[in-house]
Amino acid sequence: MARRKPNPDASLAEILGGHGAAVDATVPVVAFVLAFTIADAVAWASPVAWAGGAAVLAAAVIGVVRMLGGKRPRAVLLGLLGVAVAALVALYTGRAVDFFLVQIVSNAASALVWAVSIVIRWPLLGVVVGTALGQRTRWRRDPDLLRGYQRASWVWVGQYLVRLAVFVPLYLADAVVALGIARSVLTWPLVALCVALSWPVLRSALPPGHRGLRHPADGAEGSRPST
Repeated sequence: MARRKPNPDASLAEILGGHGAAVDATVPVVAFVLAFTIADAVAWASPVAWAGGAAVLAAAVIGVVRMLGGKRPRAVLLGLLGVAVAALVALYTGRAVDFFLVQIVSNAASALVWAVSIVIRWPLLGVVVGTALGQRTRWRRDPDLLRGYQRASWVWVGQYLVRLAVFVPLYLADAVVALGIARSVLTWPLVALCVALSWPVLRSALPPGHRGLRHPADGAEGSRPST
């Protein structure tokens, strides 16, 4: 029986990652909002502290589960650190809504960094995929592939801008529960959408006969100059 060729769509999705990391990031947020809502409703002392503790605990449990499943300790610790910092910010200000401040700043910074990477012709999508495939910077010598990564990277800029457009007004309105819901809805579903859209956008820049992102051509083989 002939061996089935890998699907480029599946390959790109596999390289960029599934919903796992995004779901992991959502659970501590849900724990924070639920704990804050309950603590505030029953008039417990320091509801923000209860909420922050619940978020950190949820992140720690997820981290242990992921490490047992073979995930790198560094990635787990970075995730836990992010939740801890967000909880500490909220605890310091005494405002539950400030738990989301780190996320808002992170999205703004990410949108800027991704946009700049496209302008300077080092699109971060290419950096991530190229590194994962062990290509180093070979993909940059392929004008068509470079163009494709530039186009597809705008999809990722878009996801950060969408989040900011929703998060900032809710933050200014001090809408903790609404922010928690928005954060959950705009985390893994939006990441999944970006992963799904990245390949067709990237592929639209590749001419017929191009061997795909796993096989970058030398500069001399590129059919057109990158724009």
